[in-house]
Amino acid sequence: MSWLRYTFLEPDDDSTELERLRYARASILKIIGGYLMSDLSRNLVHLRWLLKLVNFRAAGEFSWGSAVLGILYREICGATRPNKETIGGCLSLLQSWVRFHFPFLHSRVNHPYTFPLIMRWNHSVGYVGLPTSFEDIRLLLDQRSE
Repeated sequence: MSWLRYTFLEPDDDSTELERLRYARASILKIIGGYLMSDLSRNLVHLRWLLKLVNFRAAGEFSWGSAVLGILYREICGATRPNKETIGGCLSLLQSWVRFHFPFLHSRVNHPYTFPLIMRWNHSVGYVGLPTSFEDIRLLLDQRSE
């Protein structure tokens, strides 16, 4: 990602359209590789996403949300291996889903109708009464699945 940042600097007012397009592609690739569809290093982005950005009109028709979700699912499946210690993908999406579906694992929300949903927990919070031990959390999850 740092290579993209240093190679494609923000264009000047007198830059050409081609320079602005290159900068736009690099900026989108940084978002894709650093946040939406990140690998384990969070420093690389797959070349296939650049190929999707050749034509911006066609890129607008691509189902980016499905791609983000698919990569997160693949990473979650890989995380079930006993020797796996890290996970890639859009972890804020996973965190938002967990907080939404398991309310006993997060602090009380005073802003229930904030959009986007992940912003609900972006306020000062209190953690009193939340389970902290692995055993307590596991028990709550087991009770929830029954």
